[in-house]
Amino acid sequence: MTDPAEADAPPPVPVLREPRDGVPEPLTGPDRLDALVAGLRGGEGPVALEAERASGYRYSQRAYLVQLRRSGVGTALIDPIALPDLSGVGEALDGAEWILHAASQDLPCLAEVGMRPSRLFDTELAGRLLGDERVALGTMVEKHLGVGLEKGHSAADWSTRPLPYDWLIYAALDVELLVALRDVLAERLAEAGKTEWAQQEFEAVRLAPPHPPRTDPWRRTSGIHKLRTRRQLALVRGLWRARDAYAAERDIAPGRVLPDFAIVEAARNAPATPAALTALPVFGGPRQRRRLDTWFGALDEARRLPDDELPPVTMPAGEGMPSSSRWRERDPEAAARLVAARAVVAALADEHTVLAQNLLASDVVRQLCWRPPGEFTPDAVAARLAELGARPWQVTLTAGPLGAALQSAAESD
Repeated sequence: MTDPAEADAPPPVPVLREPRDGVPEPLTGPDRLDALVAGLRGGEGPVALEAERASGYRYSQRAYLVQLRRSGVGTALIDPIALPDLSGVGEALDGAEWILHAASQDLPCLAEVGMRPSRLFDTELAGRLLGDERVALGTMVEKHLGVGLEKGHSAADWSTRPLPYDWLIYAALDVELLVALRDVLAERLAEAGKTEWAQQEFEAVRLAPPHPPRTDPWRRTSGIHKLRTRRQLALVRGLWRARDAYAAERDIAPGRVLPDFAIVEAARNAPATPAALTALPVFGGPRQRRRLDTWFGALDEARRLPDDELPPVTMPAGEGMPSSSRWRERDPEAAARLVAARAVVAALADEHTVLAQNLLASDVVRQLCWRPPGEFTPDAVAARLAELGARPWQVTLTAGPLGAALQSAAESD
C-alpha cells in the first residue's frame, strides 16, 4: 500500500551531472586561445562567466580557472596560469552582457587577467532583489529552473595541476545554465517592477573600485577578544605581520602557515624563550620548528617595544566608526538612531520583498546614524545616503522614512 505522504511528495528534481556537450579540455596554449577568441567574436548574445580561485589555500586571490559559455561557441575552460593574459578574450566580448553569479567575487581576479565587462547581469544579486534568502547557484537553479546541479568542489584547491576530471565537470556546470537562469530572473524582475533596481545594482558592482586596505587588519585575528593588554596586542600584531609576510612570499593562505588560535595563545602566554614557545600548541610541530626563529623573533621584537609604541586596546575615537555594540556607551543618541533606522529598513524590506541588506547596506545604515546630516528632512537624508554610496532606487525608497525615524529618535531623547 502506498504511503499517503509519499504519494503527495513532489517528484524528485532531475540532476544535471555532466554538461550536455561534454567536458572541454582546459586551454593552455596560445593557438587554442586564439581560436577561441575568433569564435567569441562571431558568437551571439550574452556570455556566462565564472572563475575559480584557491581561497583557503593560496595567499593571492588570482584566478586559477576561467569558465565561459556563449551561444555559437559552447563552453570553454581556460587555464590562466598557462595563459595569464586574457585581454583578447575581454576584447572579443566587448559590448556583450556578462552573466556571473556573485560577480563581486570574480570581477577582481578577471580584471587581473585583462577581462572587464561593459555590461553585467549578476544572478545572485537578482535573486536577492527578488527576496530569495538562499542564493547559492545550485539552489537558485533548482528553484527557478527545476534542475539540480552536481556540485561539491567550490572549496577545492584550484591551483592543483592537473585538475581532476570531476572538478572540470563542476567548473563546466557552473556556466551551463547561467543564461537560462538569467532569462528567468530578468522576467521575474520585470514582473516585480525591479528591473531598474537591478540595473543600478549591477552597474554599481561593475564599477566598484578595489577595496581599500583595512586599518590594522591584524585586529581581525580570530580570538583576539580574549586578550586584555596592549602588550598582548603588540605580540599579536608582531606575529600576525610575520605570518603575513611569510605567506605572501610563498603564496600560501595565512591560516595554513599558522592558525589564528596559535597566534592568540602565544600572545596570551608571552613565551620568554624559544623553548617556551615550542611548548605551546602548534609551535612544537616540525613545520613550526623550522620557522621558530621567525616566530620567536617577531614576539621578542614586540616584547621590547616601549610603551608609547604599543597599540591601543581599542581604536581611538575619530579613527573610525566603532562597533555598534559599543554605541550605547560611546554615543547613546547614535545608538537610538540606529535602532530606529534598522526597524525602518526591516519594515521596508518586508514590504518590497527584498533582503534588508540589499535594500540598504548595513554599513550605510550605520554610517548614516553615526554621522547623520544636520537636519532630518528627506532631502538632507537623501543627500547623505547618496554620499555614502546608496543607489538612486534605494534613496527613493528609504530617505523619507529614515528621516522621520531619525527625527522621532531625536525627539524622544
